[in-house]
Amino acid sequence: MTGKRTWILALVLSLCGLAAFPQEGGTAAGGPDNPLRPTKATRGLTSQSNTFVPRGQWVVGLTGSFSTHTNDNYTLAIVEGITSEGHTVKVSPLLGYAVRSNMVVGARFGYSRTFLRLSGGGLSLGDEETGVSLKVDSYYSLKHVYEGALFWRQYIPFGSNKRFALFSEVQLILGGSQAKFAAGTPVQGTYQTGFTCALSVTPGLAAFVTNDLAFELNVGIMGITYEQVRQIHNQVDVGMRSGSVMNFKINLFSIGLGMAFYL
Repeated sequence: MTGKRTWILALVLSLCGLAAFPQEGGTAAGGPDNPLRPTKATRGLTSQSNTFVPRGQWVVGLTGSFSTHTNDNYTLAIVEGITSEGHTVKVSPLLGYAVRSNMVVGARFGYSRTFLRLSGGGLSLGDEETGVSLKVDSYYSLKHVYEGALFWRQYIPFGSNKRFALFSEVQLILGGSQAKFAAGTPVQGTYQTGFTCALSVTPGLAAFVTNDLAFELNVGIMGITYEQVRQIHNQVDVGMRSGSVMNFKINLFSIGLGMAFYL
């Protein structure tokens, strides 16, 4: 019986040795020819087999948006008598260079202007005696934002398609802002300056309509932002605020539609 146990133990050890150490001309466990543990498949997301943007090409683009509104004695839910006007303008040119096929690095600049003038509006909750009533007779706001960013973009073509491609873009953004607010009777004003630093990830879609012109759609999905704000109220009181935000969600306010020339 002891001899039989010894023979079984020797057989098990020899099998383990064959699995761990391949014979001459064989393949180790986990190798490409081993059906039990095949090698990890590559997704081909950065494959250069299809060149969507060739190396050495310049990319010049522009993304912009414009919106305006006017309200005259308008009611929105429980807010009544809204009389206001305003607009928002955003412009963002970019310049990039393809350091490798389907890979572009460059710089982006941005400017936005937001204006709002509210001449009337009120909020009433409850009855006249015990309820709460809030009214605004005059409010004015004007804000300018200036931004500069360095970006890295990787294109992901749809197979062998030369017209459409996805891209992922990482941006490092530095920006500043100026704003002024005025409200009440007599008028009380606040002047504000701010600084912003952000790291964002922005995927998008590029579609060529001609050999050199493409339309681009992108949206921010995640990022880290730090902001510092300094206020001067009535040219006397000084206030400070700082904060940081980490987002892992779709930012609908960062959706951009623009066009780019590939030269």
